[in-house]
Amino acid sequence: MCGIIGYVGMRDAKKALISGLQTLEYRGYDSAGIAYFTEDKIKTVKTVGKVSCLKEKVANEAGSDVTNCGIGHTRWATHGGVSDTNSHPHTAGRVTLIHNGIIENYKELQDELAEAGKYPVSQTDTEIAAMVIDHCYKGDPEAAIRMAISKLEGAYGFCILFSDIPDTIYAVRNGSPLVAAHTEKGSIIASDMVALVSYTKHYFVLKEGHIAKMTSNDILVKDENGEIFSPYIHHISWDMAAAKKGGYDYFMMKEIHEQPEALRNTIRPRMVGGLPDFSADEVGDELFTDINRIIITACGTAMHAGLIGRNMIERLCRIPVTVEIASEFRYQNPIMDEHTLLITISQSGETADTLAALRLAKERGSRTLSVVNVKGSSIARESDYVLYTHAGPEIAVASTKAYSVQVSVMYLIAFRIALVTGKISEDEAQNYMTALMSTVDQVEEALGYDAQIENISKRIAKSESIFFIGRGIDHALSCEGSLKLKEISYIHSEAYAAGELKHGTISLITDNVPVIAVVTQPDVFAKMISNVQEVRSRGARVILITGADATVDAALCDHQVVLPETDPLFSPFVSAVVLQYLAYYVAVEKGLNVDQPRNLAKSVTVE
Repeated sequence: MCGIIGYVGMRDAKKALISGLQTLEYRGYDSAGIAYFTEDKIKTVKTVGKVSCLKEKVANEAGSDVTNCGIGHTRWATHGGVSDTNSHPHTAGRVTLIHNGIIENYKELQDELAEAGKYPVSQTDTEIAAMVIDHCYKGDPEAAIRMAISKLEGAYGFCILFSDIPDTIYAVRNGSPLVAAHTEKGSIIASDMVALVSYTKHYFVLKEGHIAKMTSNDILVKDENGEIFSPYIHHISWDMAAAKKGGYDYFMMKEIHEQPEALRNTIRPRMVGGLPDFSADEVGDELFTDINRIIITACGTAMHAGLIGRNMIERLCRIPVTVEIASEFRYQNPIMDEHTLLITISQSGETADTLAALRLAKERGSRTLSVVNVKGSSIARESDYVLYTHAGPEIAVASTKAYSVQVSVMYLIAFRIALVTGKISEDEAQNYMTALMSTVDQVEEALGYDAQIENISKRIAKSESIFFIGRGIDHALSCEGSLKLKEISYIHSEAYAAGELKHGTISLITDNVPVIAVVTQPDVFAKMISNVQEVRSRGARVILITGADATVDAALCDHQVVLPETDPLFSPFVSAVVLQYLAYYVAVEKGLNVDQPRNLAKSVTVE
């Protein structure tokens, strides 16, 4: 997830681009760059660091350059490390472009280009896209773009300059968002409406496969058939104060809604020929052979992702897995050797306890694999192997999209290990991958449950204690739902394996105590219903979350949330949206600051 902007008009394009990138910086802050037309060429200025670093470099290098057309980018690194060379914009021949998204088949395209004697200078998939467009360019930019995107697989939002077509920006997208507007000040396009608000409150969304040609006079859009298309004009109802949140009241809600994009960006690059594949991450299959134990260690939300990972790995791979709280791990004198694989999970890659656990594992000779969201972070640098999640920056303290993508990587790891060790066939692996990608559509559908969950939340917001129950994978998810609720609503909340209720916890169930029961797994459905009846008979207010095909007595619960039809194995992705909404709306009902809960920080970098 990166921030991209293009401007052509009456204003100084350099200033317009820098200003736009500053508003988009929440989408990425590894590096930044701009490219713009001068009298005789396209000039590019880019640098590692925040937009403030770019602004200083532009002032020093661009000086008095006069330009009214250019493109800009602020990067959240995915392919290739954080460096000036890997920063955007990228140039290949007559093409200069910026990119938000991930090109899945860039390695295959890179090999094809090599056969033609063309080689990239960076490590990025974006430069490969620029090279493909340039390779297709014979003087007609639209034809070149059409031909190029027919070869590209993945998600992309491109803004493109052709050196021989001055003061013109071309744009096209697939998956990744692009919004644009033409005003009396010129034409502007960006990955987020936040960059448009200072120009206008009227905009359009560029449709997938449509090509926009932008000049200072107008924006001409053509559809897939090359026919002129008149896009529908939307109206922004919020002001600049809310702009960075995309019109949402809080970043947490915005990030809940960004989960489908984050999931696709994380899963797609690891799906090659329909199979789970980590070759682009340089994680070889030798990592997963000759291991007799896996330890997953993490803190908080990341640890809960690990709980689901344990369930999946043991279920498919038949390898024993333990999940350890990182802050306790070192002090237990854990048993590890060269046949142990330690998997660490951390959004920031800087979590102190998790980093300490990683270092201990390396001292003991164990193999280490880390799942992190930030390139160049300490855990990423020190781990033997890294799988990056592609959630983009997460601003709210309560993790939502970072959790979902961590879970998706744990599924991918389970699929790959099972395939490598012969526990599943290629056909089975392809079926699992297809189901995983299809689940993202159900996540999008679950985003439409907000009104229902808001209504439920109002009925439990004054509770002093709330309990979550589930079995198996639903219990693992319940742990995360409970944490999410307590950290932003300040309501005492606990998650229990439902079968443990009668071993003590049920004494806490009294009239109107809310119990959130997650019941999505057919193999334990009858057992869960029995547990729900136990708390119901003691006066609990039951909120039941079930699969689409579940049949329950209406008297069993106060509220039933029926999830979109989803393979039960993948239900945590969909259930997570419901539990995130629940925590969010309870906190809002209580008038709390959802994004910045008391006493908490986004990243815990000390023990």
